Amino acid sequence: MKELNQYIDHTLLKPTASPEDIVALCKEAMEYNFYAVCVNSSYVYLAANELKDAEVKVAATVGFPLGAASSEAKIHEAKMAVKNGADEIDMVLNIGFLKAELYKSVREEITAVKKAIGRRVLKVIIETCYLSNSEKKMAAEIIKKAGADFVKTSTGFGEGGAQIQDIQLLKAAVGDVVKIKASGGIKTQTEALAFIKAGVDRIGTSKGVALVYSSPEKKL
Repeated sequence: MKELNQYIDHTLLKPTASPEDIVALCKEAMEYNFYAVCVNSSYVYLAANELKDAEVKVAATVGFPLGAASSEAKIHEAKMAVKNGADEIDMVLNIGFLKAELYKSVREEITAVKKAIGRRVLKVIIETCYLSNSEKKMAAEIIKKAGADFVKTSTGFGEGGAQIQDIQLLKAAVGDVVKIKASGGIKTQTEALAFIKAGVDRIGTSKGVALVYSSPEKKL
């Protein structure tokens, strides 16, 4: 089993985040050996430069946090993030389109972003707090068909964060074909371990240091 820190996407997505804050985030990620940092796309170049000699990956948000940008804008943002050094893309699907049952449009957008970033990892945020269980299942199935690598629960900016029952529902929908990232509201080591036990492969949190080292138990 991986150590807990290797599940962590050390995250800073606040609108007030400064360049100095991003530098500090990257230093913490290196110090505590987190898997990745997750930043807004405007900070990808800075983060990639800070981490150029480290094993820590850079994940960039796209269409964040609403998912309502045009497909063209998301594709361009994703391409620029990769050009600037992103290893992974965390995009928000078009929630309004999903709820309107415009499934073909949702799938085509995800497929287009995945094609635009090539071999890089694509995580698709579905913002579970706004969806019914049937919509969550449908979103997961679309993400699977579109060829994305992860389904991600939340932006952290919605009305709710990750829930264990949602992980179980998503796992049943995607099996082992698509991985799951839990994000939003995970603040303790106990909570993190519960999500991993439920089947998540990555945890997005701004509380990475406290979460990993909140108790003597550091390994699964």
